[in-house]
Amino acid sequence: MGRSTRDVEYEQMLLSRHSFLSRGGGRREDGVLERSAYILLSRINMQGPMSIGELSEAFGLDASTLNRQTAAAMRAGLVDRIPDPEGGMARKFRLTDKGARILEEEREGIVDALDRVMHDWSEEDVVAFAGYLRRFNTDIERLAGRPWPRP
Repeated sequence: MGRSTRDVEYEQMLLSRHSFLSRGGGRREDGVLERSAYILLSRINMQGPMSIGELSEAFGLDASTLNRQTAAAMRAGLVDRIPDPEGGMARKFRLTDKGARILEEEREGIVDALDRVMHDWSEEDVVAFAGYLRRFNTDIERLAGRPWPRP
């Protein structure tokens, strides 16, 4: 492993430990959603209704883990279960109006925090950083065989 890759590993580790965006066990101080719920709702929001099987494949998690996460999201009124819009047997999860609203509020809070972090960055630097992160993530997704939908 080259020195530059060690630098990337170290900086990625530091990034994952920062509590500026996620305080208290995966929750921003003024936020509502746990990190896992934020990611789950984001995926359903991007892709549309998804079954446990589709979520399991998308996240690389077992069905029992996703059953716990979706049950918690249902209890919170963030998702509901619907018949498959395409006529399949499995029921699917979709965002409720409350879930979509809370997801957008959470996302706006994170964007505001990122704006504070990168306040002194040029627009070109922000665009370049976003591009490198996208490339990094898409290469991980390619190796894992689990691409993430993007706008």
